[in-house]
Amino acid sequence: MAWNDEFECMPEEKRKQFQLEKLRETVAWVNSMIPLYKKKFKEAGITPEDIASVEDVAKLPFTVKTDLRDEYPFGMCAVPLQEVVRVHASSGTTGKPVTGPYTAEDLEQWTECMARNFYAAGVRADDVVQNAYGHGLFTGGLGFHQGGSRIGCTMVPTSAGLTERQITLMQDFKANVLCCTPSYALTIAERAEELKVSIRDLPLRVGIFGAEPWTAQMRDEIEERMGIKAMEAYGLTELCGPGVAFDCEAQDGLHINEDHFLAEIVDPATLEPVPLEEKGELVFTAIQRRAMPMIRYRTKDITSLRREKCACGRTLIKMAKVFGRTDDMLIISGVNVFPSQIESLLLDIEEVEPQYRLLVRKKGYLDQLIVEVEGKKEIYDAGEGRRHEIEGKITAHIKGNMGISVEINLVEPKSIARSEGKALRVIDERPKQLR
Repeated sequence: MAWNDEFECMPEEKRKQFQLEKLRETVAWVNSMIPLYKKKFKEAGITPEDIASVEDVAKLPFTVKTDLRDEYPFGMCAVPLQEVVRVHASSGTTGKPVTGPYTAEDLEQWTECMARNFYAAGVRADDVVQNAYGHGLFTGGLGFHQGGSRIGCTMVPTSAGLTERQITLMQDFKANVLCCTPSYALTIAERAEELKVSIRDLPLRVGIFGAEPWTAQMRDEIEERMGIKAMEAYGLTELCGPGVAFDCEAQDGLHINEDHFLAEIVDPATLEPVPLEEKGELVFTAIQRRAMPMIRYRTKDITSLRREKCACGRTLIKMAKVFGRTDDMLIISGVNVFPSQIESLLLDIEEVEPQYRLLVRKKGYLDQLIVEVEGKKEIYDAGEGRRHEIEGKITAHIKGNMGISVEINLVEPKSIARSEGKALRVIDERPKQLR
């Protein structure tokens, strides 16, 4: 049973009819209301009338992040500001932020998508939800608050940070659902261990984590340390925030809310669509938003899609866990490397903690990768010889699985800064002109 059986379990042909209707409406809407799209469509030689099937979405031009930054703050807004009831924005750490305006109807749709996310994770009205996502311009905090409130949960909006207080409130309020980034979940678990608080003995039973890439091995680590089911929420500021795709009880791929978002996978080099189950760059078209619809937005996330009826009964298309991002890819000894690959291999090593960072430097024409990872206390305290032994073990494991040589530095426990939000995993020390 789903939160919204009508759409989550809809037969594919009926869904395609719905999608086509919404796609045609959206293309006509942005063509008339957003000058950038009107210009792009004209340059591509396409009109709204050319959209005769869902597959015709591939005829439309792409939208990229620089488009959104160039149109900052409201050049991509399709309604007058008087109709905008809220604005969110990305952090803007690499340039101008991406703004996300919402009409009241957009907020209602977003809330619906987040309610599906909660319900699929097994959350119900009698649950107490500790929402430790940042509240503010970032979409996470308020997005999760809306979804949990729609379900009818008791929401505890702690926001991110003040980790000791998070643990105290978890004990006092008897929260059984935790929402935060996966890296912050590990920070909470680690601090609880230091305080001699057994998270596993608390009522906490499920976590809904997102906002940063995380591997299946990281999920296993969180589930083992906290004694919970670790579920995922996927989304982007450019589309609505979290709630674009979500885990169900099967934990076998993320269901995409297809009545709101059309998903494609394209070859990042040729930009041509690729078949189902083939890996490539994820592209989304938002087909129900009013304030800021998106046409073929290139997410830079590398994943794959597959269509199958899930054990949970939902018929929504599934996306695999994000493998990496095209802009995170490094070339090490001529091999394409994603940080997530390194993470998964590090977490195979029982002598290290799940705390690491990747330092990228230039070595000739290639990128050089230095991996700093915390050793467990007993390993680090055993002396330099033992540390070198484990460094060699990790080096061989990475070499054996990926065919590359990286420099491994086993560092002191708790020496890598802990995350209260999105973890900073990659530190780029290359000269800007050589990145």
